[in-house]
Amino acid sequence: MGTTDEEIEIRIYDRRIDRTRVEDLERKCEVGPGENIFLFTNTMGDPLCRIRNSPLYIMLVAELHAELVGVIQGSIKITTLGCSPPTDKAIMGYILGLRVLPPHRRKGIGMALVRKLEGWFVANGVDFAYMATEKDNKASLKLFTQKLGFLKFRTPSILVNPVRYHAMRLSPNVNIVKLNIQQAERLYRRFMSKAEFFPNDIDRILKNRLNLGTWVAYHREESWCCKFDINSDSDSSFPTSWAMLSVWNSGDIFKLRVGKAPMSCIMFSKTSRLIDCVFPCMNLATLPNVFDPFGFYFMYGLHHEGPRAGKLVHSLCRMVHNMAIEGGGDCKVVVTEVEDSKTLRLNIPHSEQLSCSEDLWCIKALKMSEENKHRLNGVIRAPHPRTLFVDPREV
Repeated sequence: MGTTDEEIEIRIYDRRIDRTRVEDLERKCEVGPGENIFLFTNTMGDPLCRIRNSPLYIMLVAELHAELVGVIQGSIKITTLGCSPPTDKAIMGYILGLRVLPPHRRKGIGMALVRKLEGWFVANGVDFAYMATEKDNKASLKLFTQKLGFLKFRTPSILVNPVRYHAMRLSPNVNIVKLNIQQAERLYRRFMSKAEFFPNDIDRILKNRLNLGTWVAYHREESWCCKFDINSDSDSSFPTSWAMLSVWNSGDIFKLRVGKAPMSCIMFSKTSRLIDCVFPCMNLATLPNVFDPFGFYFMYGLHHEGPRAGKLVHSLCRMVHNMAIEGGGDCKVVVTEVEDSKTLRLNIPHSEQLSCSEDLWCIKALKMSEENKHRLNGVIRAPHPRTLFVDPREV
């Protein structure tokens, strides 16, 4: 049964009166990949934490008879569109964090929140709005694709690697070097500027305090000094095979917690962690303690070149795993999101139990000019790109 627009009041989030109420709503709203596993988010006193690092952002709240019953967040940035030349930029609006209290669902509150956010996007010149959801989330898909006119266009994979008690062995035949911010920016703009959703403000991301750094890997028999001149415009200055990635410490701004899981999953998690701690030589696949609040590292900007790049990607991921151990904090998993690339998926260590094979992205044109219709058709019909840039500020 729906409610009337007059009954629902939607307004901008006010920290003074809404912070504790939004945190309480988050605790009551489960999200997750299935009916048996639910995730809860702990924003550690800052409900805006997931969007605060974006160039422009907003949170809206919905009240029904003075009760806070729903929230939604949105951010705006300039990116490439993927199918277009890198010089063709688009103003993109990202929708995330849509929550409605369970007793008030199917009353039109979610749709009202999205409509209000779209109005804010339009007022700020946004060309396209996009969002991501689990492919099995029927309620979300019905709302966005059937009622709001969003179109499905990408199905990247979310790969999750549990952090073990012991460091992973790194290949002695691979060199891993940390770049400075200027080197990282130059490399990204040169090799990933054509990737879908590559952000125009990549420099701001790399300078953010949550960014732990950017690393490149190459085979040891190839010299760094004479073969990898970052300032050269000639591809001959790079190793024949190399890979790069950056790491974002999401756990510094919010925590996750598994609130519900099958008993078999809980027992396996406890048993596997005990065995891994006592007998690391068994190399047993483990599940971390995700039933208490935990943080995670997010690997982004993954790029590889050359016929032997797979091993280099694998080495970089192992290095990040070891970083999570050395950090000494509560980082329990390392996460990344990649497009359908065999080289990446096969060489990124991950747990099939924790990963999501298809995260569904949907998009909608807000400026319905002929040019934008043409650009949207290009995005929808274009083959899946080799490289997809997932902005860590939107995780």
